[in-house]
Amino acid sequence: KRCHPSLKTEVFGCSWLGRSLHALHLGSGRQSVLLAGAVHGMEHLTTDLLMRYTQELLKEPILPCQVTIVPMVNPDGVAIETGGIAQAGQFAPLVRRVSKGDTHCWQANGRGVDLNHNFDAGWQDLRQREIAAGITEPAPTRFGGYYPESEPESHGFAQLCRREQFSMAAVLHSQGEEIYWQYGEHTPRCSLEIAHAMEAVSGYRVAEPEGLAVGGGMKDWFLEEFHRPAFTIEVGKGENPLPHTDLDAI
Repeated sequence: KRCHPSLKTEVFGCSWLGRSLHALHLGSGRQSVLLAGAVHGMEHLTTDLLMRYTQELLKEPILPCQVTIVPMVNPDGVAIETGGIAQAGQFAPLVRRVSKGDTHCWQANGRGVDLNHNFDAGWQDLRQREIAAGITEPAPTRFGGYYPESEPESHGFAQLCRREQFSMAAVLHSQGEEIYWQYGEHTPRCSLEIAHAMEAVSGYRVAEPEGLAVGGGMKDWFLEEFHRPAFTIEVGKGENPLPHTDLDAI
């Protein structure tokens, strides 16, 4: 913002451990697009990608629509994955117990809830599938909490969406080079067409998630809540956490 005074910024919430949730607002127009990253702790390369994309957008003299970028939805999870148990604050005993001391593959937020399982889109069904898979309590990944939007990060994100009424949303995850575009009966007809357009320019393939990756997610909730296009884009290929050296190619 120091370099680009026209950039509008806001803190729309905070994590369990008091880390700020930031949104960047660019452009103007009737249409508005939301881009979000780092929903999962070890997928922080998506934050780097969105910050680089923000820099590119700021070079454009005119944007044809409003763009809101949330670079890091899960700052506690990123801090734990990159900095270890010491970054978990009051939740350090929980994180130590459920991670068995290894936070290298930490996906959840500070108190062991997977934010991409914590949205109100088929949440009850997903909860039963989690239990059937043996996921019954806070964990490094795939525990969706005890009710939808139980976490300040997911609730804050949902409130941002309700306030702004975005025309379309895309959430960046890693990895797989895939584009997920549909969920439930309210997926707009244009969603598949848009997904194929993104496929054509990116080389990623249009696909559908399976198993515990279905339901409870940001994309799923956005489709259910607003009946407007929403996408999950799995960037890069390899093993999470993807190395920072992959950023240029992505």
